[in-house]
Amino acid sequence: MSDTDNKNLSETLFVKHKQAKETSELTRYMPTNRVLLDEMREKNNSSWYRNLHRLQWSWQGIDPIEMEEVLARIAGSPHSRTHDQWLDTVMGYRSGNWAYEWTKLGMLHQKRANDLAGDRAADELFNASLCFSIAGYPHLKNDNLAVQAHTLAAKAYQEATEKSSYITKKIEVPYKGKKILAHLHLTATDKPQPVVMVSAGLDSLQTDMWRLFRDYLAPKGIAMLTVDMPSIGHSNHWPLTEDTSCLHKAILDHLPSLPWVDHYRVGLIGFRFGGNALVRLSFMEQTKIKACVALGAPIHDILSSPDKLKQMSKMYLDLLATRLGKDVVDIGSLSAQMRAWSLKAQGILGSRKTRVPILALSLEGDPVSPHSDNQLVALFSDYGRAKKISSKTITQGYEQALDLAIKWLEDELMR
Repeated sequence: MSDTDNKNLSETLFVKHKQAKETSELTRYMPTNRVLLDEMREKNNSSWYRNLHRLQWSWQGIDPIEMEEVLARIAGSPHSRTHDQWLDTVMGYRSGNWAYEWTKLGMLHQKRANDLAGDRAADELFNASLCFSIAGYPHLKNDNLAVQAHTLAAKAYQEATEKSSYITKKIEVPYKGKKILAHLHLTATDKPQPVVMVSAGLDSLQTDMWRLFRDYLAPKGIAMLTVDMPSIGHSNHWPLTEDTSCLHKAILDHLPSLPWVDHYRVGLIGFRFGGNALVRLSFMEQTKIKACVALGAPIHDILSSPDKLKQMSKMYLDLLATRLGKDVVDIGSLSAQMRAWSLKAQGILGSRKTRVPILALSLEGDPVSPHSDNQLVALFSDYGRAKKISSKTITQGYEQALDLAIKWLEDELMR
């Protein structure tokens, strides 16, 4: 695709949205929640509406210097903001707007790809896809700019897979009258490979996971199958219910029909809410899964404590509301409703063990996934293990957690 085509696609997609409603104002709350929202904003004392996942994004492949340049352009924008104290609330699709600046970086990577070939071009395009995905972050349902960014991310990802020396198969699994779209990444197709099903949280797309395959799974000869959580990305047709693992179960049941994977050697990796879904699946489908890793997953604590949920950022509450399909939110009833997502409240953790060995990891001091949640998971899993990664060396901590996760899966899948 030429530079002109890329530029034209971007301009066509965004032209209608010069005055698109700004992300932080999309979620409507009951008038009675106003005081609470103001209190939360003051207590949180953050200069950003979005939670900045600097560590995660740089691990996924964003150059930290380019990231800081984008954030600096957003922070330094002279344009008007919805909330003066939140730097990333510049209104309209223009310089300083979150979607605009990240899309611009994505297009820069697309341009670089044009001068390269093979895997080097593919890596630039995977990077472009990641930038477009971050442009849509946190992917709220009725955010027009996020919808356009998702279109760009999917297109760049498709182009990247065509240039890569690795093999990518689009897998479509029928489910409730529609089709779940998953991506299967392989190093070869001459014989079935062990496979790891990967799901991220409620605020990132399956196309963000490329580096996990390239740097961690591919060198071990393990295939990666990615799927979006219900209510986001390619899975946005289905609402998020307490049965968080429904789509994953449908894919698991479909694996025996795929000639490229060894359905007797299936592992799972879930980040954030994806961890909740895949731990759940490890209890429901224990004969079909060899091992599971959950990273930073909300399992029980925050889901069953309305007070803790009310201490989360407004972005997090907006995210939960959009995933549950709420038009108008009452924070009190939202936080009470989240109890249904607790795997302990569902009776999954507490009655019987699973024979699937689960490694439950989180970074020290993580409010979403405290060590007590991971200990609970380990307790009800045969050979389960909970590990807290020290936040003193948080960058190394992230790498350390992934090294540990891959070793855990490799030991179980290669037996």
